[in-house]
Amino acid sequence: MTALRCTGLRRSFGALTAVDGVDLAVEAGARHALIGPNGAGKSTLFKLVTGTMRAHAGRVELAGRDVTRLSEVARCRLGMSQTMQHASLFPSMTAAETVALAVQRHSGERIALLPRRRPAVAERAGELLAEVGLGDRRDVRVPALSHGERKQLEVALALACRPSLLLLDEPAAGMSPAESARLVALLAGLPPEITVLFVEHDLDLVFSLADAVTVLHLGRVLLSGTPDEVRASEEVRQAYLGAGRREELFPT
Repeated sequence: MTALRCTGLRRSFGALTAVDGVDLAVEAGARHALIGPNGAGKSTLFKLVTGTMRAHAGRVELAGRDVTRLSEVARCRLGMSQTMQHASLFPSMTAAETVALAVQRHSGERIALLPRRRPAVAERAGELLAEVGLGDRRDVRVPALSHGERKQLEVALALACRPSLLLLDEPAAGMSPAESARLVALLAGLPPEITVLFVEHDLDLVFSLADAVTVLHLGRVLLSGTPDEVRASEEVRQAYLGAGRREELFPT
């Protein structure tokens, strides 16, 4: 089953075509990476998929349903959830309070400022924090969390929507190697019914996690295949490095 299918997606900004007829298929349960050199069109494509930006042409399907003209919120209700590269978290709140707000928002309940008075909400928030490795940090306020822990918290917020498709925009940005390793373990350990599509510059992380990779270059799909196929591609090397050596891109 295909969790996400994009057909002929196109988006221009004046004379610049940032996404130029992109076809993309993400299979259910996959950990699918979207990579490419700077200016390849990754961020624009990501926005077209999530609905934060409208395509000028093409089609987006979520589990076979056409969502091209649906808003970001409507896509979320159908099972699409995302984290942002630069997310805004409430500094006055604890990790548990932050996730509890997301749980209440998704359930449609009236939001309580003291969610601990709602046992079901508090329990669900605790489950999500445990799932992302923050079970022992539930009472810590956001500013006291490390950069990596805040990224884990953002994943918990996205999971509060009970997504079938989770989209991550540069989830490892600014992380240390140890934090990146924890992120890989977290994402690899998500339930198989959650499909993950992520944009990432850290190629070590990409090849540690992804079972499928799509490479964008100049707004078009250069290659979509397995990690081994991408590693072996001369076209990918040329796009990233020009005349550089493959080992400079994919060190052994």
